[in-house]
Amino acid sequence: MYKEIKYLSAGDSAIVMEFGDTIEKEINASIAAVVENLKKEKIDGVLDILPTYRSILINYDPIKISYEEIVENLKKLSNANNIKESDKVRLVEIPTLYGKEYGPDIEFVAENANLSIDEVIKIHSGTDYLVYMMGFMPGFTYLGGLDERIATPRLKSPRLKIEAGSVGIAANQTGMYPLESPGGWQLIGRTPLKLYDDTKEPPVFIQAGDYIRYIPIDEKKYKKIEKEVKNNSYKISIKMLKRSDLHE
Repeated sequence: MYKEIKYLSAGDSAIVMEFGDTIEKEINASIAAVVENLKKEKIDGVLDILPTYRSILINYDPIKISYEEIVENLKKLSNANNIKESDKVRLVEIPTLYGKEYGPDIEFVAENANLSIDEVIKIHSGTDYLVYMMGFMPGFTYLGGLDERIATPRLKSPRLKIEAGSVGIAANQTGMYPLESPGGWQLIGRTPLKLYDDTKEPPVFIQAGDYIRYIPIDEKKYKKIEKEVKNNSYKISIKMLKRSDLHE
């Protein structure tokens, strides 16, 4: 983490706040705090706030606010006194059916790790994962905290079609596909939840800074939740927890 945040121009209507050059929870916590401050302050002219692993991209209207003015505002909102890591975090529970056609690569993951499939499921679902950033496609989660015992290389040849809701592993990361798409991650399971829904506002219920907990379910439960999601009767489990209560 840098001693001081860097402010970098990104064209004539965007600025990057760079907090460091590594992927660390400390950096992510600072980013989350500044994003929260930005949302509360509602600076006139700020159009969009996009947090990443180690920076924040802020799009703004140069007619309403100048580069110098926005830098001055950002410095005020990101000084040491304003960056306070909250003791409370949002935990989103993701019911997941592991293995079989829902997670066709789980056997390879287990073999690669010299573990049983049940051990892979226990390890994967036994950790609460920090959402470092969203990207690649709307609702795609980049999660940190994967146990290195089940870290697995990407597929040598990407699939042309991956079902929406698929849960995968790529190297030391895990994440979920919100939409049907090509992809090269090792698929170990699938959630019946709709991770991206353009009929809702916001269309994505997960955000950077949240924690994800995978809840193993059987096929009967999967079908039940899938049906409830379709008729809009399923309630997503989102809890506020103390950091000390997380499984990390």
